[in-house]
Amino acid sequence: MLHPRIIPCLLIHQGELVKTRRFSDPQYVGDPLNAVRIFNEKEVDELIVVDIDASVTGREPDFKLISNLAAECRMPLCYGGGVKSPEQVEKIVGLGVEKVAIGHAAISNPQLIKDAAQRVGTQSIVVVMDIKKIGFPFSKYTVLTQNGRKATNLSAVTFAKQSQDLGAGEILINSIDRDGTLAGYDFELVDQIHQAISIPITVLGGARDHGDISSLISRYGIIGAAAGSMFVFKGKYRAVLIQYPTRKEKEDIMIKANSNYLPG
Repeated sequence: MLHPRIIPCLLIHQGELVKTRRFSDPQYVGDPLNAVRIFNEKEVDELIVVDIDASVTGREPDFKLISNLAAECRMPLCYGGGVKSPEQVEKIVGLGVEKVAIGHAAISNPQLIKDAAQRVGTQSIVVVMDIKKIGFPFSKYTVLTQNGRKATNLSAVTFAKQSQDLGAGEILINSIDRDGTLAGYDFELVDQIHQAISIPITVLGGARDHGDISSLISRYGIIGAAAGSMFVFKGKYRAVLIQYPTRKEKEDIMIKANSNYLPG
């Protein structure tokens, strides 16, 4: 049975763990493997790790790092970065990774979604959409690539539907406008995609605190509530501290969410 998930998202830049703001200014926050060990102890629901350099530089996934991450993880792991072929997807899953995130390559070659799903199953294929509101005065949610540097002509809803039809098992909505801002999730964006598809959705970008997570779950029910900054920074001075809700805090989040949940 599916349940809401609370998911830290870790970004890797030049082999180090970083956090960005609107996809810029990566700030060093530690060692990826050490962060995984800490999250193990905190019993997180799931973990997303994305190498933000791989697709931009054109290199393949760092299979040694992926193997090390998978060996350390005691929770379901989703890995993304540099994945361009179904063979790479199959190799990553073979290393012990439960889900493989595909972004840029899924846009340039949508057939990859179908081919990868046939290799490892739809449940292991996550299509990542980096989304920004573009245009004036009639702005629309548009999918970008290359760490938000290159706009496509794809609307977020259109590509979400296409990805579902091709065999994606999950969509990761990543708001560029909200990334690292702690301004809350973009419900307008999530509404549009949630209404258009039926596969699981994970939302990333903007979460400040447990209240934001509770509000997301309350609004959409079974969904992935992902965050970066709130799990690696603490306080107004953004001191680096790996954190995650305790069991009691998670219970409180779910109780609050369920009390306000309105299906549909």
